Amino acid sequence: MNYNYRYRIEPSEAVEAELERHIDTCRQLYNHFLYELRNTDEYLSYTAMQNMLPDLKDWWDELNDVYSKVLQMVARRVSDNLDRLKDKKDNGHKVGMLKWKPPREYRSLTYNQSGFELKNTSDQAVISLSKIGEMPIHLHRDIPDDARVKQVTVKQEKTGEWYAVFGIETEDGSPEKPALDEISREDMVGIDVGIIKYAHDTDSTMVGSLALDAEYERLEREQRALSCKQEGSQNWHDQRRRVARIYARIVRKRRDFLHKLSNYYAREYDLVAVEDLDVHGMMQLSSNSRNRASASWRTFMDFLEYKYERDGTHFVKVEPEGTTQECAECGVKVEKEVWVREHSCPTCGFETDRDENAAYNVLQRGLSELGLGHAEVTPAETALPTSTTGGSSTVVDAKCVVETGSPTVKE
Repeated sequence: MNYNYRYRIEPSEAVEAELERHIDTCRQLYNHFLYELRNTDEYLSYTAMQNMLPDLKDWWDELNDVYSKVLQMVARRVSDNLDRLKDKKDNGHKVGMLKWKPPREYRSLTYNQSGFELKNTSDQAVISLSKIGEMPIHLHRDIPDDARVKQVTVKQEKTGEWYAVFGIETEDGSPEKPALDEISREDMVGIDVGIIKYAHDTDSTMVGSLALDAEYERLEREQRALSCKQEGSQNWHDQRRRVARIYARIVRKRRDFLHKLSNYYAREYDLVAVEDLDVHGMMQLSSNSRNRASASWRTFMDFLEYKYERDGTHFVKVEPEGTTQECAECGVKVEKEVWVREHSCPTCGFETDRDENAAYNVLQRGLSELGLGHAEVTPAETALPTSTTGGSSTVVDAKCVVETGSPTVKE
């Protein structure tokens, strides 16, 4: 299986200057390939761009200072971007042309297959890059002994920090998934995601959304200060770096929360069903778009999907339309406004939390998608008469997930 491991690196001033020079040369080569694309009637494939490199080196001296595989990966980068545009066009989207890359938008280079080495020097792990030099690296987790490092991407973030991303390949494949008919009800879960409650599942576990209000308030203050600076001045660059650091802190907190939550579900259940939300379409709505963007539902689904593939368990995405309105017990449509947080079916008397009812429907649809039919997924004790209330729920604070790594009940 293939994984990406990301580590912090700390190049010296001399090595950092060399990295920046190599990255800028790659950026200029990227723009040169775009120039050739716009001035030729024929489509330039990856092989055609790669074959141009020897002739370019005859008159472009800076290219000879950059490792050959790095230059080839620039051609691969252009080719991959063209393929993505073509896929979007084939799917009916209106696309334009690739844009020139200014210095601030091109901040990485890639060594593929060779030109890099990871070693220990005086009990300090260092990474050596051909034609650049050595730099300390913080290996906060070990690379598996049976893994093969296929490529290394070195990138400078907007905060000024440098990272090395290792693309590794392990020999062991995904574990064999358990047979669907052998999975018990306790080992399957449906998840309904939202904004106020980030996740509510069929085991009555509710996980609150991550509180980022303080970070967003600080971000707004720093952005207002940035707008008062003269663009291009040293004060403007310093303030832009402060804004980038706050953005990075928000992203790290959110990804840490999503990794721990998705890892909990992947570890505890053999089958998980989630809604296949059209997040892009939801972002076009007139209100609450920042909270929808901050929720990162698509990232959560991607994390779940690859963790279930890694652990050899079942993952299914279902159509989300109607999961909130449909009664999970009898299937009757029960209309309710968004502020109504309880589900009460006038037909069968089933009462439960609005989001928990949706989670039951998500699991039902997931089982149908997998060909298991409409198995009983609602616990019997919650199918109560209208005058009574459902079973108890486990309420979990998002901070508890971040601190413990799983939705443990917060006392």
